[in-house]
Amino acid sequence: MLGILAAVSMGGWYMAPRDLTIRIPPDLRSGSTQKWWEVPASTVYSFGFYIFQQLNAWPKNGSVDYPARIAQLSPYLTPACQDFLNKDVRLRRTNGELQDRVRMVYEIPMHGYSSNSVHEQGMDNWTVDLDLVADEYYQSVLIKRALTRYPLHVVRWEGDPERNPFGLALDCYASTPQRLQVAGLDEVDKTRTGGTQ
Repeated sequence: MLGILAAVSMGGWYMAPRDLTIRIPPDLRSGSTQKWWEVPASTVYSFGFYIFQQLNAWPKNGSVDYPARIAQLSPYLTPACQDFLNKDVRLRRTNGELQDRVRMVYEIPMHGYSSNSVHEQGMDNWTVDLDLVADEYYQSVLIKRALTRYPLHVVRWEGDPERNPFGLALDCYASTPQRLQVAGLDEVDKTRTGGTQ
C-alpha cells in the first residue's frame, strides 16, 4: 500500500510543471495573494507601455529603425499586429514619413498608470490606455508633437518563454487612438504648413 502511494506521489511530481510564472505586483505594502495564472493590471500596463515605447523609438532614421524594431520585438507581437505594423511602414514610406525621422514616445506627465488605465476584456485579454506624447524630429528640428491616447490590445501569449518571458503580446490597437488636449503641452505639426514630410 505504501509503495502504491509513493508511486502515485512520484507520478504527481513528475507531471507537475517545471516552471511557473508568478507575477508579483510592485506595491507589496499590503502583501499579495493571487492565483498564479492571474496577471496584475500593473504588469499588463508596464508590458504594453514598454513594448509600444520600444516600437516607437527611432534613434536615427525611421526608414531603417521602425522595421528593425518590428522584427526585434516580434516575439511580443501577435502575427496580426506584425502585419498591421508592416503595412504601416509601407504607408509611411509612401507618404515620406520615415526617411531621416527620429521619433520617441513618453508618458504625458501626471497621466501614467492608474486603476482606470487597464480594462480587462476577459481572462486573457486587456485594453491598456496609454496617454503619450509622440515627438518626431527631422534633421534635429521638432516637426511633430502629438498628444494621444493609444488604446492598446494586450493578450496572453505563452508560446515561447525563452523568447517572450512575459507571456503577453501586443495585438496593436483595441480601437482608434484619440488626440488629447493637455494644459501646458502644445501639439506641433510642421508637416502640414510646408515643413518636411
